[in-house]
Amino acid sequence: MKKLIIAAGTGFLGQVLVHHFKNKFEEIVILTRGKSQTIDGIKYLNWNARTFTGWEKELENATILINLAGKSVDCRYTKENKKEILLSRIESTKILNKAILNCKNPPKHWLNSSTATIYRFSLDKQMDEVDGEIGNDFSINVALSWEKAFFKTETPMTMKTALRTSIVLGKNGGAFIPLKTLAKIGFGGKQGSGNQFVSWIHEDDFASAVDFIIQKEMTGFINIVSPEPIRNIDFMEKLRKAVGFPFGIPMNKFFLEIGSFFIRTETELVLKSRNVVPKRLLENGFEFKYGDIDETFRDLLR
Repeated sequence: MKKLIIAAGTGFLGQVLVHHFKNKFEEIVILTRGKSQTIDGIKYLNWNARTFTGWEKELENATILINLAGKSVDCRYTKENKKEILLSRIESTKILNKAILNCKNPPKHWLNSSTATIYRFSLDKQMDEVDGEIGNDFSINVALSWEKAFFKTETPMTMKTALRTSIVLGKNGGAFIPLKTLAKIGFGGKQGSGNQFVSWIHEDDFASAVDFIIQKEMTGFINIVSPEPIRNIDFMEKLRKAVGFPFGIPMNKFFLEIGSFFIRTETELVLKSRNVVPKRLLENGFEFKYGDIDETFRDLLR
């Protein structure tokens, strides 16, 4: 493959993809809010994710475009932050749609971030791409608006795929770092009731799944999650065992609310039951290297 463009590719997931694809493409271009520069053969190009400033020319003759842009949801849901969470996703998606339509030879395949949070809170039913039930709250409505902005503009020469991604567990970023720290200092007990499901995926499987989707030219909605959602109480117990700490103080909803206020985040990130499964990936023959949470923890703690 010739040219890969990753919009907002300097963060955790972007760097996971860069590591995976660095020897599979002749050229990799990262669109970033940082300065334009070239590092280790990778071109970083400034963009503001809202307007054309020259970056759009890079889309010409590109093979693959992956868009990861969007303000982190790991913040307090103030009115201002809610607005930025929504607009950062909608505006970046809209400007990329516009840029693609302006290309003579646009990217062959565009993979756009979405989220497994699009499905309703579920303790009983596993949510797949066919029978999954969409809920109605702030995070879900953001996801719906995001996907609508992505798909409503037709791009006849560019295939489109929405990546409904769960929590990605990795060594150098994402949710695993703070969870590991909590477990090591004795706060690795269940969070809330502990009955809520955690949908997760190892960083290597995340990158491999994206690669698989590209190779298979899969389009539409795809759940990027491991095959086995796990209840929070079991997730935390296995994490404690993996880090070698004998106990974990449970955190009920009241204390989680207090803690989330001080660290400027929301309890929804740990209390929502995300019971999501990767039906389309499995049906198309994708094989997970880390489908087991114990094996995942062992690898990440090496």
